[in-house]
Parts: sequence; structure tokens; C-alpha cells
Amino acid sequence: MANSKEKYVAYVSTYTMGDKHGIRIYDVDMESGRFIEKDKVEITNSSYVTISKNKKFLYSITDFGVEAYTILEDGGLKLINFASINGMRGCYLATDYEDKFLFISGYHDGKLTVMRLNPDGSIGDITDEIYHKSLGGVAERNFRPHVNCARMTHDNKYLLVADQGMDHVNVYRLNHEDGTLQLADVVRGDIESAPRHIKMSKNGKFIYIINELACNITVYQYEEKNGNPYFDRIQTISTTNRKSLGYSASALTMSDDYQYLLASTPGENTVAIYKVDKDTGLLEQCFCLPISGEYPKDAAIFPDNKHIVSLNHTSNTMTFFKADMEKGTMMMCAKEIRVDLPNCITFYKLRG
Repeated sequence: MANSKEKYVAYVSTYTMGDKHGIRIYDVDMESGRFIEKDKVEITNSSYVTISKNKKFLYSITDFGVEAYTILEDGGLKLINFASINGMRGCYLATDYEDKFLFISGYHDGKLTVMRLNPDGSIGDITDEIYHKSLGGVAERNFRPHVNCARMTHDNKYLLVADQGMDHVNVYRLNHEDGTLQLADVVRGDIESAPRHIKMSKNGKFIYIINELACNITVYQYEEKNGNPYFDRIQTISTTNRKSLGYSASALTMSDDYQYLLASTPGENTVAIYKVDKDTGLLEQCFCLPISGEYPKDAAIFPDNKHIVSLNHTSNTMTFFKADMEKGTMMMCAKEIRVDLPNCITFYKLRG
């Protein structure tokens, strides 16, 4: 949990319909639980951003590819380079734990792209491209490949790739030399569950998958045996206050200290907070409450574990709340901020 002397900025990515600034940078007022706009960056349609494991670089989706930035001492961003992904605009990206490779998920074309990262943070060549296969053009949306998320396991051995259309997570073994992938396993979800995003426990033994159409989180225990990955489902827990009413789950974020997991449910327009049992990996819901906005596409817990921000994609706002995890309460604590079509948010602790 953050202390009062630590300073943070928040990076918010947006679509750029009429505004060329796709990333906005905010100073974080931890005490009052609000943001103060600091800067904005010219980039088209930033679907998602991620920070390198060494905390030196930020990577963003943009039209036709990805961009790399150096994170400056004050949290500002300096462009390093742009690289094409040889496909349609991605929806998610992440690095491995050595910052050697960048993984880009393609929702629209069902394509997973692997790109080499250079020591200076720049993005290099494509090392692998995998198109997920489907039932073909006659299939409904839910049965076509939609690669929505790709993340390495914490031991840096396997890449977990959520295919929202095919209701499963492909598990690839990464070759750390040439950046190629080999299929090692498939974690099959329920029919029309639509796995969307993946998070992991601090020790890496538990995997959390949010399922968009099922509006739930499935929890798996992960271990490697004799050079092969094994996944055992141990829990399924709802993200909503009610049974299926045509809602869809969206955000899945961990608190900085891995004590809490957050999920959002557009339609119901709520966020749910869960306490994570570090020994068993199981989730216990603290609360599920409304976010005073429309379509919370992403949301996050402040590093102090006392405040929450919701990115409301349809109402074009960010809303802020003071949260008490133990009492199960959440109360608006700051004036909403106008931001058009926000997609994702990530906090960054300033160095020094």
C-alpha cells in the first residue's frame, strides 16, 4: 500500500474521435482521491497502454501498430518509435517479465503478434504471428476468434491468451531466444463465457479470468509439472448483483499490493471489489456498487487501497470514490472529470 510521501501519475488511454490526444496524464492526489490533469500526448486511438516491468517505458496501441515511450522523471512521455503490427488495430498489449518481447492482442482479426523489444525500450521486428482459427464467416460473433488479452505467467514460462470468441485461453510456451510460441495447453471455458482479461496472484500460483458474457470470474490454480503447465479451476464468482440480464463484464484490475481484485460490469454500471486470499487464491466479495456513470470500461483501485476511479466509456467521464473495503462501502469523493471515450488506466509511481 502506498505511503503519503510517494507520488504517482495516472495514464489514461482514449479513442480519438475529433481529439488527437489519445493519452492523458494526471497527477494523483492520493489524500483526496482525485486527479489533476498534467499533460496529454498526441496518439491516435490508444486502445490500451502498459508499462514495462523495469518501469522505464510505456507502450501503447495505436492505429496500425504500437508506440514506445520513455517515461520521464516527472511522469511525462517522450516518443521512442512506432512499429507496425502487420494487422488491424490491437486491443491489449503486455511485455514478458524480462522486457524482451511485447505481445499484442487483436480483437478484430483474431491475431496474436509478438514483437522484440530492444534494451533502449524501442520496439523491434515481429518475431511471431498467430491467427486463431474459427468456424468461418457464417459463425456468429461469439464463435469467431477475438484475441482479447495476452499475459505471461509470473514465472515467465507461458503466455496465456484469452480468446473471447472461442471461449478458451490458449497457453503458449515462449522461446526466449527467438520470440516464437508453441501451443502447450488450452484452458477451456464455459460455452459463451467470453474470457476477456487475465490477472494473477502475487505469487503467480493463481490465475483470474473475467468472462464478459457470463459476468463472472473464474479462478484457476496454476503449477508446472515435468515441464508442462497445469490449470485447476477452483472458483467461479459473479461480478454482478443480479442474475443474467444481458450485462457484460469488462475491467479486471489488481490493487498494487495484490490484496484486492476489481471487476466492472457495464449495463449494471457497477464495480465489485474482492478480497484475495493469498494462501488459497479464493475471492471474497467486499461490495458491488454503482459507479455514477455509463459503461465502466475500466476501473482501478488507487495505490492507497482507499479510493477507486471508474472510466465511464459511454458517459465520457471519470468518477472517483472513497472506499472502505472492510465495511463494504463506497462514496463519491471528488467531482467527475470529463474525458472522451476512455479505455484504460494505469498508475505509475514516480522515481526518486
